[in-house]
Amino acid sequence: MNNVVFDRIRSEIGNNDAVLYMKGTAAFPQCGFSAAVVQILEHLGVQFKDINVLEEPELREGIKEFTDWPTIPQLYIKGEFIGGCDIVREMFQSGELQGLLQEKGLLAA
Repeated sequence: MNNVVFDRIRSEIGNNDAVLYMKGTAAFPQCGFSAAVVQILEHLGVQFKDINVLEEPELREGIKEFTDWPTIPQLYIKGEFIGGCDIVREMFQSGELQGLLQEKGLLAA
C-alpha cells in the first residue's frame, strides 16, 4: 500500500481525538455496522470525525492494511485503534468504552 494513504491515516488519527472510518457518513451511514457505531458515539455525546471509505477505494483498502483489521467501520480514540462494530458494541454494553472515553478526556464523568 502506498505511504501516502498511511501518512493520511496517521495524520487523521493524530489530529482528531476520535475518528471513525466508516461506510457512508455519520449523517447517512451506508451499512448497519457503521450506523451502530455512529449511534453509540452519538448516544454518548462523543464528537468524532467520520471518514467515508466508500469515496476512496485506496483508503478503504489502506485502512484495513494499516490496522491489519479486515472490516469497516474502524474506530480510533486518541490515535489508538479500538476496533470494529462488535468490539465497540461489547465495550459499550460492558461500560468499558465509557471508561476509556472518560480516561482519554472525551466523556464527562
